[in-house]
Amino acid sequence: MAINKDKIDDAALALLYLTLHDGYRAWKGFDWDVLGRLHDKGMIDNPVDKVKSVVFTEAGLARAKMLFKELFEE
Repeated sequence: MAINKDKIDDAALALLYLTLHDGYRAWKGFDWDVLGRLHDKGMIDNPVDKVKSVVFTEAGLARAKMLFKELFEE
């Protein structure tokens, strides 16, 4: 079975938005490979550190908000 990693990344980005705090931060409770891909795509700052949250880029925050609405709002 082939897995569409872009769809997984979009879902993770939308769920990161669910934990948004302090304007641009989200709790990083996701697979490191997913967070690495989101970083490579410019959606979040470098997720590799001891801090328990990641920082959205401007583009990442906008996309996360859009995906959250698209996937989870009625």
